Amino acid sequence: MQFSSKIQQCHLSPMRKFHPYALAAEKRGVKIHHLNIGQPDIPTPPAFFDAMRHYRSDVLSYAPSPGVPEYVAAVQRYYQRIGAPLAEEDILATTGGSEALQMVMCCLLDEGDEILIPEPFYPNYDTFVHVAGGNIRPIHSSPEEGYRYAQRQRIEPLIHERTRAILITNPGNPTGTVLTPEEMTVIADIAKKHGLFLVADEVYREFVYGGEPLSTFLTLPGLEENLIVVDSVSKRFSACGARVGALISRNRDFLAQAMKLCQGRLCSATLDQLGAAALYGVDPSYFDATRDEYRRRRNACVEGLHRIPGVVCEEPKGAFYLMAKLPVDDADKFQTWLLEEFEDRGETLMFAPGEGFYGTPGKGKDEIRIAYVLNEGDIRRSMELLGLAIARYQKEEMA
Repeated sequence: MQFSSKIQQCHLSPMRKFHPYALAAEKRGVKIHHLNIGQPDIPTPPAFFDAMRHYRSDVLSYAPSPGVPEYVAAVQRYYQRIGAPLAEEDILATTGGSEALQMVMCCLLDEGDEILIPEPFYPNYDTFVHVAGGNIRPIHSSPEEGYRYAQRQRIEPLIHERTRAILITNPGNPTGTVLTPEEMTVIADIAKKHGLFLVADEVYREFVYGGEPLSTFLTLPGLEENLIVVDSVSKRFSACGARVGALISRNRDFLAQAMKLCQGRLCSATLDQLGAAALYGVDPSYFDATRDEYRRRRNACVEGLHRIPGVVCEEPKGAFYLMAKLPVDDADKFQTWLLEEFEDRGETLMFAPGEGFYGTPGKGKDEIRIAYVLNEGDIRRSMELLGLAIARYQKEEMA
């Protein structure tokens, strides 16, 4: 029996692969502070559940392949409010941002084609690209420079005849980097100059902490043929289980290709789309309160990291993630040790080791991604645990 060479190029998620070790630790009675997965604990707005409860129909039917009209219209109104008017035909409903990304890669990549992605990047990009037959060419960044990458001299030398697109996440996962308007313009200009698609994963748009207005590449002029935007309700409304997203572009030829995939999977879930449509009607104060909460958690996390000798970490400007360089030899090995050998007062922690967020072999071995989705008190305790663990681990390694 033989498996696809494409799937064999893919890797297990660095956020989830330590689950068996965590189960074993919990069986021993150890409490684990989970900083490894971006699962928000902010309450989902009641509008979603109200829409579910009030749904009345004799038959739960297929939705239209492009999306339930109420959901598409809600997405359209949202973008109108942030200065990016769209036609209904520019929007396709998807089963979360993940399906949108899969569709993009299937539409753009042939065997051996390349897509440029700043590293470190969301590890599932690797899976989506490889299953479509493509390859990632990383755009390098580093913790010492705050993971900034939007420089013409850094990106243009990577482009060649098999380059098809640039994929960026803004605000960034895993780094929390937020592009400045000038950096967005640089990336847009490069895509236009070289005839590349620009795929903008903007699912964390609401989570910016410096008072910046909400931004989207859709407001930049001249990108009608190049730009594809991926969006989702998962993080914006703390509704990860709803699995509703959107694929957005003004390039009708691209959307015609994507429609083949939309029709092939029939539709996204009817009820979830109706619930998502209701979410887009929540009062803006919901986002103000959520941003304030994540800002407090970020500050607690960064303050704790800066107290640990040898840790390199810039303050993230958006999303609810950060990358940190640790004074350890191998973050994978360190995480295993945390779950198998370390505890303080019956507690330990999980993060996502950094190597899985890189496309360049060997990079990120001493880095970790933290999702600061726990309450402020648990985050402060987690940083205390991390400091104690690093000191003990270093002592054991030297013994």
